Amino acid sequence: MTDQARTKEKTDRNGNGKAQRFGIDHTTHELVLGSIRIPLPQSRLARLGIGLALILGGLLGFLPILGFWMLPLGFILLSHDLPLVRRWRRRLAVWWTKRRRPTD
Repeated sequence: MTDQARTKEKTDRNGNGKAQRFGIDHTTHELVLGSIRIPLPQSRLARLGIGLALILGGLLGFLPILGFWMLPLGFILLSHDLPLVRRWRRRLAVWWTKRRRPTD
């Protein structure tokens, strides 16, 4: 891998620090899922509607086409607009990081 490729790998689209791997990029208003970037609607009501639809579809995840993968996606989308859901998501992220960190 060349130095230029390593540099590009460590920066995001705007050249700011480490690239985000999962969540919402607030500078570009996109949902980031690894290397996939999905633009979010500008309307708050549209984001809330899509987030709620994803959660309701996730609750029916045992049906074909729908899946349990829709639940975390819906909560991430709702966390963009609702402070309560944002706190839950942040607590989960902190807990997950602590859990995965090896104890020294």
